[in-house]
Formats: sequence, C-alpha cells, structure tokens
Amino acid sequence: MTKANISESVTLRIPVDVLSNIETIAEATERSRSFIIVRALRTYLLNEGADILAAIKGREQIAAGEYEDMDDVLADMDRIIAGKVA
Repeated sequence: MTKANISESVTLRIPVDVLSNIETIAEATERSRSFIIVRALRTYLLNEGADILAAIKGREQIAAGEYEDMDDVLADMDRIIAGKVA
C-alpha cells in the first residue's frame, strides 16, 4: 500500500530579512522553518487568499448562470417590506 503525498516540495526565493525573521521565530518556538512558512501561507489563504478564491468562484457561478439579478432581489425585498409576500 502506497502513502498518498500530503505535501510537495517547492523551491522559492525569500528576501534575506524575511528569512531571518522566519529563522528567529522557528528557533524561538522550536519549530522548523517549513512549519513557520506553512503557517504564514495558511494565514494568507484564510484572509486575502480567501477573498481571491471567493471572487474566482463567483465568476464561475456567474458564467454558469447561477446568479440572481439585483433588480429582482430589490423588487422582492420591496414586496416583502410592503407586506405583499408571506
């Protein structure tokens, strides 16, 4: 039985000052540089990255016809507020 790859090696260039901070944090927390970098990337993906991924998904939904016309939504809201819809 083969183990599924749960990670993949990536080569990248990191500015010296950033790497220095990563190494300092890794040493202070007794973690590896990889651990610190992955945590930083996960944080990015939860914040700015999540916004970008949501925009991509929204564009895909619009392209697939999965959307509501804003004028129709506002008209429905007006009817609900006016008590014309249960």
